[in-house]
Parts: sequence; structure tokens; C-alpha cells
Amino acid sequence: MNANRVRIVGGIHRSRILRFPARAELRPTPDRVRETLFNWLGQDLSGRECLDLFAGSGALGFEAASRGAARVVMVEKDPVVWRALQENRAALGLEAIVELYRGDALEFIRDAARPFDIVFLDPPFDSELLARLAAALPRLTRSGGMVYVESSRGVELGAEFRLHRQGRAGQVTYQLFRHGDQ
Repeated sequence: MNANRVRIVGGIHRSRILRFPARAELRPTPDRVRETLFNWLGQDLSGRECLDLFAGSGALGFEAASRGAARVVMVEKDPVVWRALQENRAALGLEAIVELYRGDALEFIRDAARPFDIVFLDPPFDSELLARLAAALPRLTRSGGMVYVESSRGVELGAEFRLHRQGRAGQVTYQLFRHGDQ
């Protein structure tokens, strides 16, 4: 795939291309990892509400929308990257499903009023943001819901979360956690 482009790997928008600006900190989740993740989650996300807290290229959030999610909230701080998310949302016709929030992830979670079924966390590596988010995750995730994390070393999310699956691709550790005992 060319630089600054990523394709949606499944669902109704399969093979559509997402374009995003060049930014050193953007690391779109590779196709193979997204395929694995959505195999773990199930191919059909109908009725699910998802939060893509560090949206970046939007690969995870748009993939969820393509697979039938009822609502996807994407949070992005960088105004240029946020504009690209707006353009991709319009190109895919997902204005009714994908909500874009331009701002800081920590501010968003402080004010988040309701929990999500699936939370995607792919913050800048080695930023310590995951540790700062950990206390809010039980409130952000419905009981039985899932939290997906990409990091350089893998993480533990606390007693409320049970590791469901994990893998490694290159320098990325990806993990899927379940909230609660379900």
C-alpha cells in the first residue's frame, strides 16, 4: 500500500482506500492485524457502539463502521488529520454512523457520558497515555464489552479486564481484553 493510504479489509466498504496526511506518529493498523482483530470480534458488528480514541488514519473506526457498527466515535487531536477523517467519512457516506470529535483523548474520556461496546486504543507508542487512561476504561466500556490495545510491549488493564486474545506483528503487540466476567 502506498504511503499515507490504507484500505478497508472487510464489510460493505471492503477495498475502499482511506487517505491521510503524512505524520511521523501515525501508524495505521496493518491489514493483517485488522483482519485478525475483526476475526476475534466477529465479522458483523451490527448494533455495536465503538470508540476509536486515537483515530489517526481512522483505519479501526472505519473498519468497524464498514462491518455494521451502529455508532463509531473517533477522537483526533491533530486538526489536519481530523480534516482527513472528515473527508474519508464523507467519501464513504458514513456521516450518520461516524461521529468525529476534535480534541484531546483525555478530555474526551473525562466528559464521556455513556459506555461503548468496543474501545480501540492505539495511542502514540511510549507516550504513557495508556497508563493515564486505565482508570477511566471501566466507565468507558460496557460490561462484556471489549478493549483493543496496540502498544510496543503489551499492557495489563487491571482487575476489571481479562485478556481475551493477543498477538504480535513486527514491533506491535496487539491485545483484546473483555470487560467483566462475561
